[in-house]
Parts: sequence; structure tokens; C-alpha cells
Amino acid sequence: MKVHVEFDLTPAEFRQAMGLPDVEAFQQELMTHIRQQMDAGAEGYDPWSLMQPFLQQGMAQGVANFGHYQQMLMDMLRQADTQGDETAHNSKRKKS
Repeated sequence: MKVHVEFDLTPAEFRQAMGLPDVEAFQQELMTHIRQQMDAGAEGYDPWSLMQPFLQQGMAQGVANFGHYQQMLMDMLRQADTQGDETAHNSKRKKS
């Protein structure tokens, strides 16, 4: 049996449903501050300097997260295979 559930939510509705805080105002304030620093030519506020730490951390974190995702899928497949074997074994036993 397959069950498909679809939710049609906006990101704000999803955050609210999950109990996550609304950080939009904080993000807007932060972006405004960064833009002001970039416009003023402050040292360290050029686009490359701002994005470099995120790119380095992002790539390492992304690879680690992908590994966790693969492990989760493999665990699910093993569990499904084990359950399938038990079901087949039980159905053969009932027929005897």
C-alpha cells in the first residue's frame, strides 16, 4: 500500500507549523547592515570575503550531510529487506 501526502504551504506557514522562529526581520536587518558596509567600502566586506567562509564550510557540511543521507537510505533499505524476509518466512510457515 502506498500513501502520498502533499502539503501546500508557504515557507512562513511551514516554519509556523514546525514551531520555528520567524527570523525574517533579523535577516533583513543583517542584510541592510552588510549592504551599508559594502557601500562604504569597509575592509572585509567585499562579496568574495563575505562568501568565502560559507563556501568552505558549506562544501564540507554538504558532503557530510550527503553521507548521513546515504547512510539513512541504506539503513531504510536494509530494514525493508529484513521485514520482507520475515513476511515471506511467516507466509510460508502459515501455508504448511
